[in-house]
Amino acid sequence: MSDKFLQLQEQLAVFAKQRDWEQFHSPKNLSMALIAEVAELIEHFQWLSPEQCEAEQLSKEKLQEISHEMADIQIYLLRLSERLDIDILAAVEEKMQINQQRFPIEKVKGKAKKAVEYQIQIDMI
Repeated sequence: MSDKFLQLQEQLAVFAKQRDWEQFHSPKNLSMALIAEVAELIEHFQWLSPEQCEAEQLSKEKLQEISHEMADIQIYLLRLSERLDIDILAAVEEKMQINQQRFPIEKVKGKAKKAVEYQIQIDMI
């Protein structure tokens, strides 16, 4: 992992330890908190059209609120990866390689379906 990434993980761990929050930061609790933060992010886009959700259509204040929700999500992901001893950057790279195989360009370009739907189409051809 990068030095900056590890430094941020350590900073978050120290922050939690100083407040005696480690006892609350179980993988289960961090996962549940993550869901809550994602819901808060979604609220910013609820009832907006796709066009209204674009950065140039949002106020600076709204973008800042959204960035804070995204930061909360990243914080919980970093804490969860630290608690489970998962190299999240390596996991992302591995998952991207898997997705390259699951979603071949020639089969999926311009389409938005679930992986199983593509697999059915691929198997039927």
